[in-house]
This record gives sequence, C-alpha cells and structure tokens, in this order.
Amino acid sequence: MPPPAALTKFLSARSDDSHAKRERRKEARPGELLAAALDLFVEKGFAATRSEEVAARAGVSKGTLFLYFPSKEELFKAVVRENISGRFQEWNDEFESFEGDSAEMLRYCLKVWWDRLGAGKASGITKLVISEARNFPDIAAFYQQEVIGPGKDLIRRMLQRGIDRGEFHVADLDYAIYSLIAPMIFLIMMKHSLGACAPQGFQLEPERYIAAQIETLLHGFCKRPGDDRAVGAPA
Repeated sequence: MPPPAALTKFLSARSDDSHAKRERRKEARPGELLAAALDLFVEKGFAATRSEEVAARAGVSKGTLFLYFPSKEELFKAVVRENISGRFQEWNDEFESFEGDSAEMLRYCLKVWWDRLGAGKASGITKLVISEARNFPDIAAFYQQEVIGPGKDLIRRMLQRGIDRGEFHVADLDYAIYSLIAPMIFLIMMKHSLGACAPQGFQLEPERYIAAQIETLLHGFCKRPGDDRAVGAPA
C-alpha cells in the first residue's frame, strides 16, 4: 500500500532539507578547516602542527582535509592567502582612493593594519615564518612572494606619494621602507612571543606605541622650533 500523499510530501521535504544542510556544510568546510589550521599554526608552529589535528579540530576526517588541501604546505599557503595576502587588493584600493595628505596616510595605514590584522590571530603567522623560515625554505619563499614583496611595494608607493607631493624628504627610499616595517614586526613579536619575557607589570599599549612610532618617523627626535612640550610627554 503506497504511503499517503501527505507523508510522501513530508518525507521528501525532510530529504531535501537534509540534502541542503549537507551542501551548506560542504561549502563551509574549507573555511572551517582554514580557521582550525590558523589556530594550530599560531599555537604550535608549522613543524609541530599535524594534519590530523587540523582535521579533528574542524570536526572532519583527515581524508576530508586532503580533499580540499592535498598537503600541509598547501593548507598553510591557503591560510596565508585567506588571512593576509588576499587583502592586498583591498589595501591597494584604499591607497588609490585616499584623499588626505601623506602623513595622514601613514597614520591611517599603521592604525588600520593593526586593527584589521596585527591585533588578530593571523599576525602570528609572521612570527611563525620568522621562527621556522630556515627549516622550511619553501614556506619562506612563498611568504616572500605573497606577503613581503607586495607589502614593500605598497609602502614604497605611500612614501613615493609623499615625495611626489613635496610632503616627504626620504634620503634612501629602499631602506626607508623598513622604517615602517620594523616597528610593526616588533609589535607582532611582543604579542606572540617576546611579551612573555617582558618585565612583570609591563604592558605595551599598541595604539600608543604606533602613535609614538609615527611621530618619530615623521619628526625624529630633534626638537623643533616652537615645540615647548615637556620632555617625554605624549604627543
């Protein structure tokens, strides 16, 4: 005896709903795997992170992980692209549309970089690369191509903008780029590593630190005529 039409319709709807949920779950898996991988890479480093740990944290089998990412190296590259290098188009677009002067641009750039990337877990990838680059030269080369190179190019464009507009005097553009990179690397290392060695009671305030670095980059340590601020007073 065939089931009543209402029951058939109910069973069909449940089947369709179950199928839709499986499809949504399948579409979400790459993001879940990348989030789990980011957590583990930052917590344990590249060498110590095992693929099966990533799969377990994402709630899937190791075989499922390899369906999306055939090796741990490919998984790492996908994490970098998802969280860091994939954002360079956004940052370059903001450079093109920025309307303030070049000093304002540098202030905005470092603040936004910290808010969007540095303050989050993804900045720990930089510490990982610094720590393990010599043991994994392929990863170092990938990071150089995907992150360091484009980052230097963007900073160069910002400084060149200031030079072209008569707002900056830069004696050596090639090395001035590192004057912006180095303070941010220090901030990352304090967050993910060196902070554990800081004296008891010491707390580095990122916003205040960035503001101090920008003022030093723009004005140096030399006192300017008419600058009557107390020595050591915050800007």
